[in-house]
Amino acid sequence: MPWHMDERHALVTALREAGPGAATLCEGWATEDLAAHVVLRESTLVAAAGIVVPPLAARTERQTKRLGARANDQQGYEALLGRVARGPARLHPLAFAGDAAQLVEMHVHTEDVRRRPGQDPDPRPLPDAHVEALHARLVTMAKMLYRNVPAGVVLRDPSGRTTRVRRVPRPGRDATPEGLDVVVEGPVGELVLHAFERSTVARVTVRGPDQAVAAVHAARPPRVT
Repeated sequence: MPWHMDERHALVTALREAGPGAATLCEGWATEDLAAHVVLRESTLVAAAGIVVPPLAARTERQTKRLGARANDQQGYEALLGRVARGPARLHPLAFAGDAAQLVEMHVHTEDVRRRPGQDPDPRPLPDAHVEALHARLVTMAKMLYRNVPAGVVLRDPSGRTTRVRRVPRPGRDATPEGLDVVVEGPVGELVLHAFERSTVARVTVRGPDQAVAAVHAARPPRVT
């Protein structure tokens, strides 16, 4: 079952409940800008390229802001949400990508809206199969996402399942000893948020040697309760 469709529905619901003009966790983006980002990513390859290709980023940001500006009233906003709900253009590559390209994207952006400044909702309950799909994507992507963290990083979910995603060599050694790892522990959905630099809202615990924990917190500031 493609769980990204459930996440898309949750994203549209969150955007509708927040309304136009609400802040999000994406710095500089209101809800209509985030919705515009999703639409552009799924409708034009040039705009999508600007998300990952730095020389095109400024152009994509301008397009995002222009599309968002046309949706800053309720009528325009609802029209934009309709485009988010419909998903990728029929022949767009993302129409065939499924959970591999869409699941984490939709999950993170849903929480960008739900956990916007001033909001602190409980994590959404997710079916076990949905959690497993998120975990599969997290394992695939986490080494890249934590590549600049100067500490060994192990992710652990409530079942005790662990995934080493970052190993820091020491002089004369092939690997960092287990005792020097930082363990980031929490539900899989929260681990995804931490990995994608939404650590200030991720309900996780970070344990390990003080210096290593400080290094992780410098890269991923902790949630303040």
